[in-house]
Amino acid sequence: MTDSGRGRPTMKDVAAEAGVALKTVSRVVNGEAGVAPAMAERVEAVIERLGYRRNESARVLRRGRTASIGLVIEDVADPFYSGLNRAVEDVALRHGSLVLSGSSGEDPRRERELVLTFCARRVDGLIIVPAGSDHSYLRSELDAGIAAVFADRPGGLDVDTVLCDNSGGARAGVAHLVGHGHRRIAFIGDDPSIYTAAERLAGYRRALGEAGLPYDGSLVATGPAAQAGPVLTRMLSGDDPPTAVFAGNGRITVAVLRTGHRPALVGFDDFELADLLVPGVTVVAQDPVRLGATAAELLFRRLAGDRGTPERVELPTRLIPRGSGELPP
Repeated sequence: MTDSGRGRPTMKDVAAEAGVALKTVSRVVNGEAGVAPAMAERVEAVIERLGYRRNESARVLRRGRTASIGLVIEDVADPFYSGLNRAVEDVALRHGSLVLSGSSGEDPRRERELVLTFCARRVDGLIIVPAGSDHSYLRSELDAGIAAVFADRPGGLDVDTVLCDNSGGARAGVAHLVGHGHRRIAFIGDDPSIYTAAERLAGYRRALGEAGLPYDGSLVATGPAAQAGPVLTRMLSGDDPPTAVFAGNGRITVAVLRTGHRPALVGFDDFELADLLVPGVTVVAQDPVRLGATAAELLFRRLAGDRGTPERVELPTRLIPRGSGELPP
């Protein structure tokens, strides 16, 4: 019976039931030294029998920490970001921390609102996929001791940053098409104001230049994935249509496939069922799980007291030939 019979058992209830001092129970609960093994076992048995659970809210007030981190991504519905999200959660769990997450929808104002809301909830740190480049609003939070890591894209502050090799991956994808004999290669990508989209376009242009092929603006289109189908149809109806397409992200790749047109296709980002397509599609695969895990480990290293120079980590991409890359019959 608790000292109340009226609710959750308290540490005082455990001490009374086990016949030990309150401080002894506190040491056992918090994993501190100074308790004999036999006595610790007795206290743990009482904790289990009574169903006692530590008051985390009180613990937070004492430590000034919430055992939680904030994660701001572009869109939780995007398979790339859902993989990143899960990886961050797995690392946080190993560190005894929870993850509060939200989607910015590529809106810098929403990113700012989410970040400041997380800070108001006293998260210990932040992992941010930047929607904008101005992060001056975060300076006061960093000065107050909060830790932050930028993931997937660089931000406007000198903090740890984890990226993928967007330019190099796009260059390899376009070179793959060139190697299969294509000379008219279209690029359909996202808004170039987005860092990753701009880097992929740069990689496309670099691959063309290295192959001695001219850059043709009529073969380049950027914007929302919903426009990819009409754009490709327009390109293919021209006098000198492309024989191959480089798609700037997974959603654009899928949009191109849904048109029913079948030029040779390389897409940035792997996606579910890509290996079952006939004809296949070659993909430039990032590793969102590694990206999220690396960002989270950097964050928890900072939370553990590392005050070293901010790191910039660039993870490699892989070219995975889901199909031949050749123009289908």
